[in-house]
Amino acid sequence: MDYHKDRFIDCSLFVLSEKGKLLGLFPATIDTAKKHVVSHGGLTYGGLLLRHDVGTSQVMEMLAAIVSFYQEMKMSFLYIKPIPHIYHLCPAEEELYVLFRIGAQLSARGVSSTVDLGVPLTFSTLRKRKYKAAQSSDLKINIKGDILIFWELLTETLNKTHGVAPVHSYEEISRLAESFPEEIQCVTVTDFENKIVAGTLLFLTPRVAHAQYIAASGRGKELGALDFLFINLLSSFQYRYQHDLTPRYFDFGISTENQGHYLNEGLIFQKEGFGAHATLYDEYVVNLSSNESSFSRSPKAQ
Repeated sequence: MDYHKDRFIDCSLFVLSEKGKLLGLFPATIDTAKKHVVSHGGLTYGGLLLRHDVGTSQVMEMLAAIVSFYQEMKMSFLYIKPIPHIYHLCPAEEELYVLFRIGAQLSARGVSSTVDLGVPLTFSTLRKRKYKAAQSSDLKINIKGDILIFWELLTETLNKTHGVAPVHSYEEISRLAESFPEEIQCVTVTDFENKIVAGTLLFLTPRVAHAQYIAASGRGKELGALDFLFINLLSSFQYRYQHDLTPRYFDFGISTENQGHYLNEGLIFQKEGFGAHATLYDEYVVNLSSNESSFSRSPKAQ
C-alpha cells in the first residue's frame, strides 16, 4: 500500500492473543478531522485478515479489542469493508456475524459481476454475435500488453466518456506492477495494424481474477474487441481452473455508484452478458460513541 501512503494516515493494527500470538491484521486509515476510521480508505475492501485457525469466538474478542482501541483514540465512527467471500481461501464470514452482534449498520453495498469458472460458461446472444463478428476482424490478444499504451487508451476513454481520470496514475500502477509482476497482468487486443483497441488490467489472487480496469477505443467498440477479449479470457481461465492452474472466479468489478444507490444498468448488462452474477461489496459502520460491546477483550490491538 506504500504507493499511495501520502494520501492517507495509516492506523492499521496487529491483533494479538494474551500470550502475544498474532491472530490477525486490521488494515485501517483515519480521518482526524471527521474522527473516522476506515478499513481501508485506500483499498476496495478491508476488514480482518485472519489466521486459518481463528474461530468465531476469537473474532468476537478481536473486534471488541479493535473497537476499544479506536474508542480510546476518541474516534467517532468505524467503517469496515469486509473481504467479499469470493476472495476467501476458506469460509470466513465470522466477521459479518460479529458486526451484526455489535450493532453495525450497512452503510454501502456495491454490486460486482462475477463469473464462476467451476460451472459451464454461458454468454448472451448479443455477446456471442459480437464475438463472432470480431473473429473476422484479424484481432489478436497479447497477455503481456504494454501498460503505458493501455493507460493512455484508458485515460482517453474515461475522460471522453465520464470526464474523469483513472483512480491510479500511471506511475502508481507501474510501481504496483513492478512489485507484483505475477499478480498484475495487462491484457490487450490489437487490430491488423498492431494498434491497441481494447484491454484490461487484471489483478490475480489465489481465488479471483479481477478486472481492475477495462477500456476500448471507438474502433475497438465497433470491432467488438471487448467481447473478443473476455470470451477468450474466460475460456482460457476456465480451462486453466479445470487443470488446477488458476482462480475459481473472474470478477468484472462493481457497476454501482453513490454507495450503491445508483446502478449503471448499461454497464452491468454488458458484464452479465458474459454469464456474470452479483457479488456484494459491502461496508458497515460502527458508532464508536454509542457502542457498548460486552464481549471479552482478551486480545490486544497494537
